[in-house]
Amino acid sequence: MIIKRDSYLNRMIQNMWNGEVKVITGLRRCGKSVLLFDLFYEYLLSQGVEEDHIIKIELDQRRYYKFRNPITLCEYVETLVAEHKSEKYYLFIDEVQLTIKVIDKENAGIEVSVYDMLNELKAYKNLDVYVTGSNSKGLSKDIATEFRGRATQIHVFPLSFKEFYSYIGGDERKALDVYMLYGGMPRLLALKDDKDKKDYLTSLYSELYVRDIVERNGIEREDILNDILDFLASQIGSLTNPANIANALTSIKKEKVNSTLVSNYVRHSIDSFLISMAKRYDVKGKTYFKYPNKYYYTDIGLRNARLNYRQFDPGHIMENMIYNELLCRGYSVDVGVVTDRTGGANAQKEIDFIVNDADKKIYIQSAFRMDTDKKESSELASLILTKDFFKKIVVRMDIPHHFYDDNGIFHCNLIDLLLGRVELF
Repeated sequence: MIIKRDSYLNRMIQNMWNGEVKVITGLRRCGKSVLLFDLFYEYLLSQGVEEDHIIKIELDQRRYYKFRNPITLCEYVETLVAEHKSEKYYLFIDEVQLTIKVIDKENAGIEVSVYDMLNELKAYKNLDVYVTGSNSKGLSKDIATEFRGRATQIHVFPLSFKEFYSYIGGDERKALDVYMLYGGMPRLLALKDDKDKKDYLTSLYSELYVRDIVERNGIEREDILNDILDFLASQIGSLTNPANIANALTSIKKEKVNSTLVSNYVRHSIDSFLISMAKRYDVKGKTYFKYPNKYYYTDIGLRNARLNYRQFDPGHIMENMIYNELLCRGYSVDVGVVTDRTGGANAQKEIDFIVNDADKKIYIQSAFRMDTDKKESSELASLILTKDFFKKIVVRMDIPHHFYDDNGIFHCNLIDLLLGRVELF
């Protein structure tokens, strides 16, 4: 079961032989390995690349464990490419964060990491290097420093609704309902029974993601980590900060929970790519607020599984999905704040998303439905208050087609947005 992921594949093709290591990051089980070892591999073969010129090393497989030693890995690759400098080779390394640091006894006992070896291999003009990694603590945080600005990061998300629908087909609204419940982890498409889907997501969460965060960061209070993840799952689309979370947990657990500890655990969860943080931006003041922020789950199915499917709130789920969709498209996304100073008041009103694409900007409001004049007025007020000429969009589920209203605000259906049938910029 191979699903086309053309946006990521095209980025890889565009960056071939650019002199940099291509680093493919993302949540575990979201499809990074399939992208590299199947889709990109097949593309290379279709371009006439010979199989033995594609060096594949999967560090999570037992037969490749010896290559977790970066010196052993580097020496092995060099034996393949050094003597054939007129021929082009491709190196694929899966789960590169599993490598270890070793002491190079032949060179004054210097500590050597996989980054040192990859920088060395990158010097071979006949070798194009691609690696995957699953968490930013082990990989992407180090990209800028360890690769000295010579790495291209391609961040992979779980399946978007468009990718999901390209496989499942059928009635669009029914497909959306399924996606809003179970999300876009690729393995789900092979599971037909609802119980199997729920069990899979629950298992992923507790046995893979939480365990990974605990082990990588030496977390001692796994119970507090789980409480934080529960809190963030129940509060998607709501403003919060570590102090608020700590106060809530203190009340629940009947013990003092330190806000610094909460802040660290939230950061570790972000580093694992399980959740994302959207900062608040003052539209008029053109500055960022430090706190509070919004948090969203990278996959809505994992969020629902975390809450055992008890809290199915389509409005907040829709907002989370729009946020993920915008990130998948490569946009920079913030939460907007605009101050209403009419009548002597200084009330802050929220714009769900400020979306930036280089020097272009749009505003997006998520509204599951606007079935009353009061609801419509509330959703549109913050957009109107900006008093600028950037495009303003309201994404809804209660309209059959898109239109512009009298204020010049563009209203569109969620499915049309997710399937790419409306232009944002």
